[in-house]
Amino acid sequence: MVFWEEHFSDETMGTFFPIVVYWIYAGVYHLLPSLKKFRLHTLEEKKQNNVVELPEVIRGVLVQQTFQVIVAQLLFFLTKKSGSMSTIQPAMKIQLLQFGCAMLIMDSWQYLTHRYMHHNHFLYRHIHSQHHRLIVPCAFGALYNHPLEGLLLDTVGGCISFLVTGMTPRTAVFFFCFATMKTVDDHCGLLVSWNPLQFFFENNTAYHDIHHQLHGLKFNYSQPFFSIWDRILGTYMPFDLVERPDGQGYEARSKKLQKNHH
Repeated sequence: MVFWEEHFSDETMGTFFPIVVYWIYAGVYHLLPSLKKFRLHTLEEKKQNNVVELPEVIRGVLVQQTFQVIVAQLLFFLTKKSGSMSTIQPAMKIQLLQFGCAMLIMDSWQYLTHRYMHHNHFLYRHIHSQHHRLIVPCAFGALYNHPLEGLLLDTVGGCISFLVTGMTPRTAVFFFCFATMKTVDDHCGLLVSWNPLQFFFENNTAYHDIHHQLHGLKFNYSQPFFSIWDRILGTYMPFDLVERPDGQGYEARSKKLQKNHH
């Protein structure tokens, strides 16, 4: 961190590092070989089902991140000016506690907001449906949302997590970069068992893939970390990972859908 400390403030890193991480991490997934044996959908399914092209996805993400930068800089400015923001790093155990609480707070905010956007017909049709143009999710499309949704769901959720936990801007750098990587991973469409983000979290790319399918639109709302609220509030849809007949990848197949087919 020494190099960064000499050239960037913690507030600047907290604003821009998550964006840099987003494009690098998503870019790695797109630059990797085809990795057919890890895909949840074939490239043909992706081409046929998605109703938005990659250039438009990238433009949409850049718009959301522009709002994200503005709000983050305003938040840091106001909290610093008011003197309510500490710049002294607490003990590591305190930071870990803040980290865990921020994860739960962000999950709670995103679950409730995300679910409401699905159940309010106006909000779904005019706002949230933009994200679901990607029936087959992709890494670059993790933050492809309507600008208002990006502001409410991601940016406001991040601000609440930051303010309630009282974390310092430096701790926020690590938290927001981690949350960004997890969000990208949930949309990457590749089931990689040795990826720690997929191994240690049940709420992973297969879990979220169910939500992007038509039969799963009213299930598996939880994001980006845990499945707690889905389980508590009855919106959890269990699934099996079924290997494709040609051995080229897996399919996240809803157990409810399988039952209905029998």
